[in-house]
Amino acid sequence: MKAAQLVDLHDVEEYWKSRNLIQSDQLTHYVRWLSRFLTGPGSDPGLSHEDALRAFMEQLERRGDVPEWQLRQAGRAVELFQKHYLRHLAENRADADVAVCIQPAAVPTTLDQAMDETRRLVRMRHYALSTEQTYLSWLAQYRDFVRLNGLPWDAPDTARAFLAHLAVRRGVAASTQNQAFSAILFLLREVAGKDTACLSSVRARRGPHLPVVLSEREVQQVLAQVGGTAGLMMRLIYGSGLRVSECLRLRVKDLDFDHGVLFVRCGKGDKDRSTLLPASLYAPLQKHLERIRELHQRELADGHGDVELPHALAIKYPKAVYEWGWQYVFPARERSIDPRSGAIRRHHADPQVMQRIMRDAVQKAGIVKPAKVHTLRHSFATHLLMRGVNIREVQEYLGHRSVETTMIYTHVMRGLNSTAVSPLDALGKTV
Repeated sequence: MKAAQLVDLHDVEEYWKSRNLIQSDQLTHYVRWLSRFLTGPGSDPGLSHEDALRAFMEQLERRGDVPEWQLRQAGRAVELFQKHYLRHLAENRADADVAVCIQPAAVPTTLDQAMDETRRLVRMRHYALSTEQTYLSWLAQYRDFVRLNGLPWDAPDTARAFLAHLAVRRGVAASTQNQAFSAILFLLREVAGKDTACLSSVRARRGPHLPVVLSEREVQQVLAQVGGTAGLMMRLIYGSGLRVSECLRLRVKDLDFDHGVLFVRCGKGDKDRSTLLPASLYAPLQKHLERIRELHQRELADGHGDVELPHALAIKYPKAVYEWGWQYVFPARERSIDPRSGAIRRHHADPQVMQRIMRDAVQKAGIVKPAKVHTLRHSFATHLLMRGVNIREVQEYLGHRSVETTMIYTHVMRGLNSTAVSPLDALGKTV
């Protein structure tokens, strides 16, 4: 009998809803993914949980038309079913006919095994490489804490103790504590299948913070310190309002010089958008692309020249990895080993190099503000608003989901563009 015949999807939906595992407006989508899984790989009685999930994700990737965010959603639906609902059935129902045919997965017994499983799940859900590295870095610190204090790694109380240690003993910032919180929450809820409701109280509360913004004069001073390709990248980040990762992942095909538009593909939240392409950068960018194309032609002649493609497009279009349009606008200086696939190819430039160059430029310009590369994006938004550009338009350029996010720049603008006079100054020089 197929697994789909043994599981009541309505019961699964009600269980997810009762445990607040999924947002209510997403439940229908998750149930649909589960239905597809149960009528596909999930119906094979010879597959373990891991193999069934892997087969399902590979099936979706082979289609080539499923966006990355939907792949993550599909994987999440199956994992919630396997790790939570099936365990709920096993604990609360003795009817053997209810058991799903696929074999149960082995629950990690050690933290090292759990960390390996975390890496596997993160990659299967198509999380960013930086997210994977951040999660594993925090879990390594969590492992040291567990071993030092002789505590069980899969107990929510241990997680609470570790987060309290970060906040009280180490005095980390709220954002840093929440970063660790997300990593451990993923470990306990997604890997160990624990009830993590009690952890919500230890999430750090972070009040509203105004972003650091440079004035137009300060932006000029900083950019004057940086030339070459790095200078071109920084000018593009400021001129188009890009995140660092968005600038680094630009492909040649994303630059539309005819219409003055730059396309951001798979930005934060896996969203596409378009933004301004500064006219002052047309000539420098085209000259830069000529040099990159010559490099690409030499690489092709040497038997290389392939590039990583998103969403398993390399399977659907095998020759696209060598096409000029898919090449990075800002490739790395040398070829390197892809940390996930193991392939040797030329990746995009290193973001850490950009941060170092920006730090040096800020120091040389004599600016004391704690400006980073992302500060150029903040400055882009603020300067547009100060010039009278509609906030909805700025929201679209930045790729913000809500206009409330963009409104933070109106608070900065109010301070920079205010006509108010301090009451002390109004008293005159006699005070």
